[in-house]
Amino acid sequence: MQTWNDIIRLANHSSPAPDKRVEKTDAEWRAQLTPEQYHVTREHGTERAFSGEHCESHEAGLYACVCCATPLYDSRTKFDSGTGWPSFTQPVKENALKYKKDTSYGMTRIEVLCNACDAHQGHAFPDGPPPSGVRLCINSASVQLVSEKQEA
Repeated sequence: MQTWNDIIRLANHSSPAPDKRVEKTDAEWRAQLTPEQYHVTREHGTERAFSGEHCESHEAGLYACVCCATPLYDSRTKFDSGTGWPSFTQPVKENALKYKKDTSYGMTRIEVLCNACDAHQGHAFPDGPPPSGVRLCINSASVQLVSEKQEA
């Protein structure tokens, strides 16, 4: 289980290597993604709070990266944070996500990225529920819900 201290350490020193790497040109990403998905994942954007399709979803399954289909989050770790974005306490695997210090907008946060393709997912915060205390605040536009049976 990753704790907040683990996430800080990974953001400061580097995350474990992913199982695979997916690299495409900007034109390939634009052709594959909707304008909102492209803005969020490739331009590090954020969707409006309470607007994403997965914010209130309680369906069982895995949430995979919308860019590369890498499984990133399990619905069993999803919780209602009241923030307006889907929130998870853990990634599906230690090397599924990459964490990076983000100093944009005059504040310091920890950015969450898909470790396979570098797609922006959202940000991590130390105010999640026990036992990890982690809240991975994720944009709906950066993930797709897939069946448990489709785990890669």
